[in-house]
Amino acid sequence: MSDRTPFETDMLTLNRYVMEKGRRVKGATGELTQLLNSMLTAVKAISSAVRKAGLAHMYGIAGTVNVTGDEQKKLDVLSNSLVINMLQSSYGTCVLVSEENKEAIITPKEKRGKYVVCFDPLDGSSNIDCLASIGTIFAIYKKASEEEPSEKDAFQPGRNIVAAGYALYGSATLVALSTGQGVDCFMLDPALGEFILVEKDVKIKKKGKIYSLNEGYAKYFDPAVTEYLQKKKFPEDGSSPYASRYVGSMVADVHRTLVYGGIFMYPANQKSPKGKLRLLYECNPMAFIIEQAGGMATTGSEAVLDVKPESIHQRVPLVLGSPEDVQEYLDCVQKLQKSS
Repeated sequence: MSDRTPFETDMLTLNRYVMEKGRRVKGATGELTQLLNSMLTAVKAISSAVRKAGLAHMYGIAGTVNVTGDEQKKLDVLSNSLVINMLQSSYGTCVLVSEENKEAIITPKEKRGKYVVCFDPLDGSSNIDCLASIGTIFAIYKKASEEEPSEKDAFQPGRNIVAAGYALYGSATLVALSTGQGVDCFMLDPALGEFILVEKDVKIKKKGKIYSLNEGYAKYFDPAVTEYLQKKKFPEDGSSPYASRYVGSMVADVHRTLVYGGIFMYPANQKSPKGKLRLLYECNPMAFIIEQAGGMATTGSEAVLDVKPESIHQRVPLVLGSPEDVQEYLDCVQKLQKSS
């Protein structure tokens, strides 16, 4: 007989987790704890809006295009406002960088703190109308200079990230979070309105059995990508070929890669020689999470977290996942570089 009661009386909520992590940091002021809690309130509100979108007539296009050329959906605009307002009201931020805003947002003086937050309020929003999984991605940095806040404060390599995470609005709402001490996953309990710890110190498999990329662009692929895919589909050692899975929503594809192992790729190609995904609020947070889980994330020429940003909407190629799978891709890149 199990002695477990049907109701947990000592659950580890995300609020409690963040406070406990904060207490372990020498000289902590509680500002980051407050900031993370505000971010999570925004995630809960977005989750609620996503669930109600059809009833509230929030599907469809808002009639505008964001700075990176994507059509803005009504939920995009709402999510962006939610995150900005919640972060600024935490009194912990000085600079915000959003996918939806052309320029960095400087927090008013009376609400300023010491952190820079880069975020994609609703990633994969082209999937909203067909009810596929979408998500929110964020990375938090500490302001490095003593000067007046500006967008230059966001030009820090991913190695400087203090905390990063993503929310996945799928069959349930999940948050994966890292403060630099591994990755933990939390599920939103709708009855409690709280995120509950469901998996501690998540580790990615050393090698997976799934590759994930948009093969519709095969015509434009670099030879290294083509060769790598050929090895996955027609293994020379007689092993089973890899399965292909691609949702087209980065949070969903990366989360599956984290859980099942394998490789996620959005490499540079002839159409997008600098890659398609944005460094500050897509690639860096995801690379940080994957590395914290024991995986690898590369542009093909260097680790994503080592890239020094030059603009707030900078694009870079991205390949991440299980370390052995990513290394095999890098071997293809290096082999072709030598031969040429």
